[in-house]
Amino acid sequence: MSQRKRTEIAELGEFGLIDHLTRNATTSSKHTLRGVGDDAAVVAAGRNDATVISTDTLLEGIDFDLTYFPLKHLGYKAVVVGVSDILAMNALPEQVMISIGVSAKLPVEALEDLYEGVDFACKELGVDLVGGDTTASMTGLVINITAIGRAKRKALSYRSGAQFNDLICLTGNLGAAYLGLQLLEREKRVLKDVANPEPQFAGYEYLLQRYLKPRARKDIVDILAEEKIVPTSMIDISDGLASEVLQICKASKCGARIYLDRIPIAKQTTALAEEMHIDPVVAALNGGGDYELLFTVPLAMQEQVMRLGVVDVVGHITRETTGAYLVTPDGSDIKLRAQGFKEE
Repeated sequence: MSQRKRTEIAELGEFGLIDHLTRNATTSSKHTLRGVGDDAAVVAAGRNDATVISTDTLLEGIDFDLTYFPLKHLGYKAVVVGVSDILAMNALPEQVMISIGVSAKLPVEALEDLYEGVDFACKELGVDLVGGDTTASMTGLVINITAIGRAKRKALSYRSGAQFNDLICLTGNLGAAYLGLQLLEREKRVLKDVANPEPQFAGYEYLLQRYLKPRARKDIVDILAEEKIVPTSMIDISDGLASEVLQICKASKCGARIYLDRIPIAKQTTALAEEMHIDPVVAALNGGGDYELLFTVPLAMQEQVMRLGVVDVVGHITRETTGAYLVTPDGSDIKLRAQGFKEE
């Protein structure tokens, strides 16, 4: 009897694993408008409307560390993580469902704090908490969030719609969330054996906010609707700029040029990066967790998009054969690579 070949997850990487596991996924219902391969699934809701559904899982020890992550902030962030996928389809969120796996180390009061953050985020974003599940966990806190939204079918933006010469637009600065995480991890290490720890966060409050309490860019989707701008493609920045650009290139069968000097990076991000000997551009490209929106629009819309005042044009779409590259100020091309998760 021949043994089945063992393939390590690290050989495929995060996105390769997703492609591998879903390679046989097909849609048979006429109501399924979009299945695997985007920020969210799309289901028909009448002749002109669509329901948009996404799900995310956050694991203690992988996605958050309760040593320094306040549970109220964690509840808030969980909602943002789910809602951001809905916004990345150019849809508006309406409901969320949250399921948790809880270990015995957490008292009821801790879970009350978690749900206080959930409630605050729901009220701020105008979404309803409509259900979920609770179960025991042997490995720490687990949070799963399902987000549900709605949009007109013609207003939806998929990863697969980018066209040659489209502008690549970004809604905010990048790398801040990653540097916020690095700051928290540094202080945790430094103060590990200190009796009365006093972490040094002065001057970097913005970075902590970007990591612990990120903003869901519902305002951008509202503005685009007001201006009657429907992006040709769209995605949220959860895994870093490089990864998201490559996802659009893959789905749209195109290439891209991102200009290094156009990537917005906050002053606090640059300052802490220099202090910690981290390249801020690498943080922006690969750090992730910013939950900004990346989208493309036709070149003819450049003036209209620039007038919005909340968007930076950071590059443009090219032919698929040209690949995806970061262009440095001196004109050099550096190939974009997606980090994903992999074992070192």
